[in-house]
Amino acid sequence: MQKILSAFDLEGRVLCCEPYGEGHINSTYHVTTDAPHDYILQRINTTVFPDAELLMRNVDLVTGHLRRKGLDNRHVLTLVPARNGALFCRDDQGDCYRLVEFVQGGLCLQAPRDATDFEQSGAAFGQFQMQLSDFDASLLGETIPHFHDTPRRFQALHAAIERDALGRAAGVQREIDFALAREARAAGLVDALAKGEIPLRVTHNDTKLNNVILDAATMEPLCVIDLDTVMPGAAAYDFGDSIRFGANTAAEDECDLSLVSLSLPLFEAYARGFLGACGAHLTEAEKQSLQLGSWMMTMECGARFLTDYLDGDVYFSIHRPEHNLDRCRTQFALAADMERKQAEMDAIIRRYS
Repeated sequence: MQKILSAFDLEGRVLCCEPYGEGHINSTYHVTTDAPHDYILQRINTTVFPDAELLMRNVDLVTGHLRRKGLDNRHVLTLVPARNGALFCRDDQGDCYRLVEFVQGGLCLQAPRDATDFEQSGAAFGQFQMQLSDFDASLLGETIPHFHDTPRRFQALHAAIERDALGRAAGVQREIDFALAREARAAGLVDALAKGEIPLRVTHNDTKLNNVILDAATMEPLCVIDLDTVMPGAAAYDFGDSIRFGANTAAEDECDLSLVSLSLPLFEAYARGFLGACGAHLTEAEKQSLQLGSWMMTMECGARFLTDYLDGDVYFSIHRPEHNLDRCRTQFALAADMERKQAEMDAIIRRYS
């Protein structure tokens, strides 16, 4: 690790480099020097993100835009270039490493403890959206191509049904029928982007609370981190995925579907935070799309779980034989509850718009 660190222009002599955080994709280390100075070193997972140059170009474009707005190292992820000026370096095995400034006085929560934490998450990602509202999202490349191309996700589901690789389709006809009956509506955001009805925005695409650094003293959001999936998309993608994951009253793989529902208080808390931060910068069409985005992201995720179950669980890791089917059923139960609560969701959006 010392050889990798020597490729970067550090302040001081390295005292410690140890594993840090609970991320599952990249390998992360906390580096301390005698300056004193702290950094975060990460090995980029090039299996998930094969084009490290594209990924780091995206990160540099977005963080550079935020720094030009006057944000300091506590309020924007700050890259530390390698000595040769590159945004990352490679070791002798070809692995890619990057270095960023450690955000002092901050902390990350793995999950919201209450509605206030969820509101702060909404405020953080709303602020991120607001700060990048004048950035040309078309400049960004797709680090994961077609990530939220919902029609393509449903095409993959059709193909999996046709293959029926393990003979599972007959046992999940109810889930198949549920998904295909909603296929046309699920393409709504992609269609709206294609028609120019909603603008192309910078989207984070991994809007979990643990990707927000909070001020340890005030618990207010400082900055958004983990920018590997920053790509062009619709603002409703980020809003919707937060709701899909954070406003569900049950776990993502809950087997008892009677426990699965949309928490309207949590939906309202997130909407209040998100729209309070960026509502003035969103178009009316975008605001109206937020409820659809919540439902669409839930349907898309459910379709992906169902596809993987039909194909033999080749993409998502499983811990029991029908794990992906349980995940699919949970998402579809949540989507069905959103359909029942659509009027209340729309009213909440209007309230904070």
